[in-house]
Order: sequence, then C-alpha cells, then structure tokens
Amino acid sequence: MPKSKRSKVYHMTQVAKKTRENKDKLFANIRESIPEYQHCFVFSIDNMRNNYLKDVRRELGDCRLFFGKTKLTARALGSTPEEAQADGIHQLTRHLSGSVGLLFTNRDPSAITSYFASLSHVDFARAGTVATRTVTVPPGYVYSTGGAVAAEHDVPVSHSLEPELRRLGMPTRMVKGRVCLGGDEAGESSEGYTICREGQTLDSRQTRLLKLFSVCMSEFSVSLLAYWSAATGEVTELEAAATHQVATKAAAKAGDKMDEDEDDEDDE
Repeated sequence: MPKSKRSKVYHMTQVAKKTRENKDKLFANIRESIPEYQHCFVFSIDNMRNNYLKDVRRELGDCRLFFGKTKLTARALGSTPEEAQADGIHQLTRHLSGSVGLLFTNRDPSAITSYFASLSHVDFARAGTVATRTVTVPPGYVYSTGGAVAAEHDVPVSHSLEPELRRLGMPTRMVKGRVCLGGDEAGESSEGYTICREGQTLDSRQTRLLKLFSVCMSEFSVSLLAYWSAATGEVTELEAAATHQVATKAAAKAGDKMDEDEDDEDDE
C-alpha cells in the first residue's frame, strides 16, 4: 500500500530556553565591562523592535549593550556599597525596574545623550498599544490610506483585500470592481467605519486594519535614565528618570488591581 502523502507541518525554527549558563555568561560579561569603560548608562526602550535595536548596536560598535533580567543586572553591578563592583555604581540599581538595559561606553556622555535624543522610528502598533488618535474610514470607495477622495499618490484598495477587510469587521463590498464601504453605490451611505478611538487600547484586529491602511501609531525610542562615571564615582540622573518611575509605578498599580479583581472573582 503506498505511503500517505498527507501534508505535514515542519517547524523550521527552534527556540531554546535560556539556561543557567546563559545567565552566568551575562552576569560575567557585565562585571568584565565595568573596569573597561568610563561610563555606564541605564536606558529604557519604548515600543521595542529588534531590528531598530540592532541598528543601535551597529551605530555604537565601540560600546556594549546589555538587555536582560533587572535582578540579575542589579546583582552584577552590586546593590550596596559593600557589593558594588566600582565606587558608586551601586546607585544605578534604583533605576533598574521595568524594561531597562545597560550601556557601557567610553564616549562623552553629551555625545550619547544627543544621539539617543535624535533617535526615533515610527512603526505599526501592536496589540495592547494605546491609540494616539481616532481613525475613521469614510464611506464610499476605499483608498489605501482610508480616505474617501484619493490623494496625489493614493491608490484604491486592491480587490483581493476585500474579503480580509470584511473578516476584520468592515462592512465592505465590491462595486464595479472596486472596494466600497457603505451602500451599493460609492458615497450612498453617510456613515463611515471607525477603526479606533483616541485613548483606546488596540486589539489584534484593529492593529491589522491600521497596518492595511498604513497608519503608524508606535514610536521606537530610547530614554536615558541615569549614568555613572568612573572618574567621579557619581551617578547623574537625567530628565527621563522621573517619567520612567511614574510609568513603572502606574504599571505596578495596574498589575495589583488586576490581581485584586482576580481574587474577588475567585472568592465569588
């Protein structure tokens, strides 16, 4: 009897779980970097994107960036004056909360701060992002940016996308070979379709629609919280530190509130 040729799924990638060896290596690399560099920055990343972070690593080829567990990073630096691996570096540990990392460099601090101040990349939002503005697709023929009237370089949405738009909740249909929103004729309906509203937390359906209409709502940026200088043994706080602490506390309170709600549901 011939063998079945039923289609099978073959996974082309394998993701190995980080072991104790990886953590020990990160711990050792941080400690080895402390005496080799004059400055150590604590930075936080908004809207993390690996491809943009790779560009940062490439631009700062003479520096070292570490992005890992904050508790492990704090132990590597030393949390107390007695445990500190260099004079005063333990003061950085109070900034190690949330999505933060370390940057070791011999460049002047002003050069580092000016580089990151000018670093910004807009990108498509992911699920969980808060919408920065309201996006509404007007009725009539649908264009690639969601406008009712084509702009100078705008084009109508491809007819092949119409089934996906309907699947994502937009009441579209084909009229004379073009994607139309609303009535049977373009512009017949007076109501448009609101993809999202300002301040709303986006879900995966909304982010997909925004991407189809080329609407970017995320911005990759790096904020410098504080830096340590080996020459003085002092830690200098930067303006972003206060904002980061407020955001971290707000996230912690939100997490506690969710835990309380879950406990109340369990009691019921």
